[in-house]
Amino acid sequence: MPADDQQAIPSVWTRPRARREQPALSREQIVSVAVQLLDAEGIDALSMRKLGTRLGAGATSLYRHVANKDELIELVVDEVYGELEEPDAAGATRWRDVTARRAHGLRAMFLAHPWIASVLGEVGVAYLGPNLMRLSDRMIATFEAAGFPLHESDHAVRTVFAYVNGMTTSEAAWLTMLARSGQSEQEWVERLWPAAEQAAQAYPRLRKGYADQRGKDPRTTRDENFRYGLDLILDGLEARLGQAGPAAG
Repeated sequence: MPADDQQAIPSVWTRPRARREQPALSREQIVSVAVQLLDAEGIDALSMRKLGTRLGAGATSLYRHVANKDELIELVVDEVYGELEEPDAAGATRWRDVTARRAHGLRAMFLAHPWIASVLGEVGVAYLGPNLMRLSDRMIATFEAAGFPLHESDHAVRTVFAYVNGMTTSEAAWLTMLARSGQSEQEWVERLWPAAEQAAQAYPRLRKGYADQRGKDPRTTRDENFRYGLDLILDGLEARLGQAGPAAG
């Protein structure tokens, strides 16, 4: 079948953008308000009709700029990736420091927009978005400058992304549940402790672990858990780099 006749991959990043847009409404406006809606009400509240109401426009007007809800989600995901700031080069010269700062920045971004965790596996070819491509390219460049071959640099970036996404998905779900409950994280944990400790009575290692955590700020615990796992990832990458030769920074 000729290439021109093949069905295009369904994605906002593979579809040509209309040359002219309605002056009263732009794709940028739609995406900005969609992010506000998602932050305020979560992914279940997102619909083209509801978004149109917020914009003071009919859903038909939105479809002139965004073909469907899937495309809209691709756009909002790339929009929030654009919020990430590059680490200060003067304050972080080693590849490991720069990567750690980017990973912490990604985590902060995910937790600021917890709805994103529920759509990452459903956003098609979101990696073609300009903000995510820019971030990925910079991360690859950091590993390459440190001495990793290009293909390993790409694997290293994917590994860091996978770790951050995996850790923050559960964190985001937890924080979303807390927000719905109307309780603080400390309040929820304190209410849960008696049942948790009772359930752990038959498991000595878990019982000791719970006892060690009692009274500790749960947010501090989450931060420590994230740093520990990230350090393991970076330790592994550093060892891998050492096998290939001396690191450049």
